[in-house]
Amino acid sequence: MTVQELIRQLKKGDLPPLVLLLGTEQALVDQALAALKAVIPADQQTMNFATYDMRQTAVGVALDDAASPPFFGDWREVVISDPYFLTGEKPKSGPEHDVQGLEAYFKQPAPSTVMVIVAPYEKLDARKNVVKALNRSAKIVNVAPLDQRAAEAAVQRELKAQHLQITPDALNALVQRTAGEYTAMVHELPKLKLYAAEGATIDVKAVDELVPKALTDRVFDLVDAVVRKNTTQALSLYRDLLLQKEEPIHLNALLVMQFRLLLQVQILAKKGYGQGDIQQTLKVHPFRIKKALQELRRVDGKTLRRAFSGLVDTETAMKTGRVDKNLAFELFVLQYTSGQKIALNE
Repeated sequence: MTVQELIRQLKKGDLPPLVLLLGTEQALVDQALAALKAVIPADQQTMNFATYDMRQTAVGVALDDAASPPFFGDWREVVISDPYFLTGEKPKSGPEHDVQGLEAYFKQPAPSTVMVIVAPYEKLDARKNVVKALNRSAKIVNVAPLDQRAAEAAVQRELKAQHLQITPDALNALVQRTAGEYTAMVHELPKLKLYAAEGATIDVKAVDELVPKALTDRVFDLVDAVVRKNTTQALSLYRDLLLQKEEPIHLNALLVMQFRLLLQVQILAKKGYGQGDIQQTLKVHPFRIKKALQELRRVDGKTLRRAFSGLVDTETAMKTGRVDKNLAFELFVLQYTSGQKIALNE
């Protein structure tokens, strides 16, 4: 079930006693939780609505609350967040959880309580009896990350519902600025909605002025400049990031990660994998795969390996203090673009 389907069901007055929100797309989680909370009238939420973080509170406390009848209302709602014991995680510390009691509750939920399980994971441990009981009884809502096309459609749907318009180029610019992440897009929408409140169409200029580039997007630009051996642009972008208080070691680590991704995508693409297959294999956001495939049109494998090796050496030089960390990347760029060996030991 999608979040939109859940919302439609709730509007019809069909309240499931047990809901599982499974996935890591925070914007979808927020939308689902808002719709579920609205089931409880605002003047009753103080007594009939509660959220329990399983990292901080034993599940037995939430079960006691769920078993209690509503206080001067029709429904009680209990939200259980981050139930890590439903996964394979084995934390070294934390509350003692009555997992058997939770399993028993899943098998026979309280009729006047809506229990919501917020599981910010890709999947649960299906081998566990408690998870089997949950899957049998719960209305499962998919809140996994949206791919680019679905994210664009969701943004357009939300804007259309408020009678606001966005041009195709502006939508593409929004995708670029947020690295195709739906939650990041939703975070930027209030500013764009305000811009369009008086009837203006959201255009590229509005996105450029109101939506800052995410760090990952700026790193994409930096990678692109390095791949094209555009020394001036690469150094300019890097220095801008330093002025914005980004740590050199962190930036270098992001570059290493991006070049590693390029190499992985290149290897899989040569084996005949399509974009979707590559995304499933590497478990990264579809937008990053799309960008990587575009970047690979400009560079060969030997050059990629050389850049990756140089960045790894740069990281080592930074961490061991063999070179000033603010200058290490600049030395790498000069080495990479000139083809000459520059020792990182100054």
